[in-house]
Amino acid sequence: MKKFKIGYRTVKTAVGAAIAIAIAHYFDLQYFSSAAILTILCIQTTKKKSVHAVYTRLIASFIGMAFAYLALETFGYNPIVLGCMILIFIPTIVTLNVAAGFVSSSVIIMHIYGEANFTLDLFLNEIALMAIGFGTALAVNMYMGDFQKELDRYLDEIENLYSSIFKEIEKYLRNGDTTWDGKEIIEAANILEKAKSLAFKDVENHLTRKQNEYYLYFDMREKQLEIIERVLPKITTLPVMVQQAELVADFMEELAENVHPGNTAKRFRNKLEMVKEEFAKMPLPESHEKFLAMASLYQFIEEMDQYLMIKQSYKGIKNKSRKKAITGK
Repeated sequence: MKKFKIGYRTVKTAVGAAIAIAIAHYFDLQYFSSAAILTILCIQTTKKKSVHAVYTRLIASFIGMAFAYLALETFGYNPIVLGCMILIFIPTIVTLNVAAGFVSSSVIIMHIYGEANFTLDLFLNEIALMAIGFGTALAVNMYMGDFQKELDRYLDEIENLYSSIFKEIEKYLRNGDTTWDGKEIIEAANILEKAKSLAFKDVENHLTRKQNEYYLYFDMREKQLEIIERVLPKITTLPVMVQQAELVADFMEELAENVHPGNTAKRFRNKLEMVKEEFAKMPLPESHEKFLAMASLYQFIEEMDQYLMIKQSYKGIKNKSRKKAITGK
């Protein structure tokens, strides 16, 4: 069994339903309990989804009332006419991209069918029910949880994991240590997936925002992770250890200590150029194994240059909760 949990969406659904039914009952509307149903159908996980839900259900409900009036008033209030009407109604709302509003519109249609007499009073009653139900859902859904702390936590976790990965690479290059199981790679991939999902949800909670700085950040880190995964086999399968490995190890040690919110990508790319220059000054390999090791190391630093280039092109996060804009490596 899953752990019993009451989330804020559940609370909003309960509160919204209670408010809607209380308002509808106060105004003595027919079918006042349906206001709660309309509210429940519009409670969504984000503000944008809530607005879209109200839009689709409102349009579908008006179309449903029009279909009900034309069909039932013309051919009579009986099950066959109702069935034929629904047969045409559903493809219509699908064509208009408001099919999500079918259930709420069905509530309105059933009210009309149950009364068996489409009057102005009934029409105004249904309009009032929609206004209360949909309006309450919008009002309640304007409150959304703040994801800022959680996004910052994911950001810190990713930076710590990247730092650990670089330290493991450095240990291997210095000591030939092969005990690392690579679990940080899997953890980073899982966290990035969760972080991007949460950042996207944060975008949906801002009606005028089209992108999220955190989403761009985690997307950038994901691209960097692809490079890390690609270069690990090159660096962890060296046939022999060569003198150049110490140069790369020194670079990775410093890189590991500087995975933080600071614009250091350009500085580290310059350091890589210095490493390449040192490579050129060193004597040629004496054996085929050493040649392969040098080639792998050189490919590794070229890939790390791409890693840093991705970060250098990133604009960063401008957020008051962090001391600096996140524009570093």
